[in-house]
Amino acid sequence: MQSQPGTRGRPGTPSLLRELNDRAALDLLLGGEMLTRSQISEYTGVSKVTVSQMLTRLEERGLVTVAGEQAGGRGPNAALYSVVPSSAYVAGLYVESDLVSAAVADVTGRRVAELSGNPNGSGDPVELVRSTVQRACAAAGLDVTRLSALVIGSPGVVDPRTGDPQLAVNLPAWHEGALDALKSAWHTPVVIENDVNLAAMAEQSDGAAAGADDFVLAWLGVGLGLATMLGGRLHRGTTGAAGEIGYLPVHGAPLHTDIRHPASGGFQSLAGGSAVRDLAAQHGFVAPTPAEAVRAALDAATGGAGGTEERSEAFLGELAHRVAVGIASVCVVLDPELVVLGGEVGRAGGTVLADRVAAAVASIWPSRPRVVPTSVPGEPVLRGAMQAAVAQARTALLASVADR
Repeated sequence: MQSQPGTRGRPGTPSLLRELNDRAALDLLLGGEMLTRSQISEYTGVSKVTVSQMLTRLEERGLVTVAGEQAGGRGPNAALYSVVPSSAYVAGLYVESDLVSAAVADVTGRRVAELSGNPNGSGDPVELVRSTVQRACAAAGLDVTRLSALVIGSPGVVDPRTGDPQLAVNLPAWHEGALDALKSAWHTPVVIENDVNLAAMAEQSDGAAAGADDFVLAWLGVGLGLATMLGGRLHRGTTGAAGEIGYLPVHGAPLHTDIRHPASGGFQSLAGGSAVRDLAAQHGFVAPTPAEAVRAALDAATGGAGGTEERSEAFLGELAHRVAVGIASVCVVLDPELVVLGGEVGRAGGTVLADRVAAAVASIWPSRPRVVPTSVPGEPVLRGAMQAAVAQARTALLASVADR
C-alpha cells in the first residue's frame, strides 16, 4: 500500500494501520456513492469485521452515517453508508470588474446557495470577498466559520510560487499581498486561481473535454485567454503566465505599445471583445456586447432579410479567420487533439463558429484539431472554483483522520 500524506517514515503500528484503513473507507464514500459494508470490504480488501470497526470510528467522528438500506438480498437488508454532507462546507467565487458570483456547497459538491451581482466599484479584495461570502453563507443558513476552503477565480496572471495575482488588468487592486490579506481575514485556506484555468477544470470534468487528457480551452470574451491541459495536468508556466494569448503577436495585428494594456496590440486587438464588437458593427450588427453581436449575426443567418444573411456570413467568416490565426499559432506549438472555444463569444458562437474556426485553422497549417464550443452548464469559472474547493475540503477531511 502506498504511503499516505503524513504517514511517510512512520512504523506500521496498529494505530497507523487503523488510520490508513479509515482513510480508505472515507475516500471511497467521498466519491458520492452509498456503499454497504460488504462493498467497502471488497473495494478496500479489508475484512468485513475490520470494515465495521472503521465505519464505527468514522461515525463517531461525524464523518459517515447510515443513509439507507439495500434491499433484494437474502436476510436483513444491508445498511448503506455515505459521507455526512455537512462534515465540510466550501465556497467558490468568480470575480471580474463588473461581476462577482459566489456559491456555497457541502463536501459532496451539492450547492446550498449561490448569488451574483455587480461589485459596484468595490476595489478592496478583502472587503469584496468578505461581503460576498457572508451573503452567500447567510443564504445557505451557515456561519462563515463553517467554511473549510475558499477558491477565487479572477482574470490575470497568478504567481504559482506565491499564489498572488499579478497583472490583473481589469482588477488593479488584486496585486501582490492580496492573498495574505485574504488569509489573515478568513483564517481559512484561500486559493486564488486564474479564471480560464478554472474553466478548463470544469470543461474537463463536466464539459466538452470530459475524459480528455490533452486539450486547450481558448477563452473568447472581453479578454482572451488560454488554458492548456497536458497529460491531464494544467500547464501554468514558470511565472503563471502561460495562456495569456492576448499578448500573442499575430499577423494582422500591431505589436503592443503598452504591455499593461493587452488591447494595444497582439491577438487581443484582433479578436478581443472590443475588436469583435467593432467588426460586427462594420457588418451592421450593433450590440452592447460581443456575445450579443455574435448571436444577432447567427439569428440573421437563419432567416434574415434584406441582405442580412450575406452580412452575417461575412462577419462570421472574418471572425472565424481572426480567431483561427491565434488558434493556429497555439496549435503549431502544442498540436492539441481538441480545442474548446469558451468565454461568452465562444458560447454564443456555438458549433457554427467552432466549425468555421476548424476549417480556417486547417487552411493555415496541416493538422486538423477538433474544435468544439464549450458545453459546461452554468458559469464555468465558478463551477471550476467549486470543484477545486471541494477537492481541498476532501483532502483536509482525509488528513483529519490522523488527528485523533
